Amino acid sequence: MVTTIDDLLARSREGVHRPGAEEAHRAQRDGALLVDIRPAAQRAAEGEIPGALIIERNVLEWRLDPTGGHRIPEATGYDLEVILVCSEGYASSLAAASLRELGLHRATDLDGGFVGWAAAGLPTRQGG
Repeated sequence: MVTTIDDLLARSREGVHRPGAEEAHRAQRDGALLVDIRPAAQRAAEGEIPGALIIERNVLEWRLDPTGGHRIPEATGYDLEVILVCSEGYASSLAAASLRELGLHRATDLDGGFVGWAAAGLPTRQGG
């Protein structure tokens, strides 16, 4: 049986709460780790979210695995609340599913991505 990207995306989102921009902003203020996984060129073109941690998609699992040798200091355990951000909320859904497979059971992604965040009028800054 062949799996399409639509099937894969639907499975990655099944049973997962994906916060919208306002809810993600509140969660960030309350200590959730907001992680921007977009490549540098996309952040430069679209902008960035102040306070978001930048971990590009290609190294995400290595940086957030609490037991990994290449983890960041913020990767303190499997109960870490992580909200991933991509441009529109598609790649981040797939990435969050990958983190949940590593045991980060609270990993999710921003519904609507950076575009939805900016459209909600939440803080952004020019990308660098």
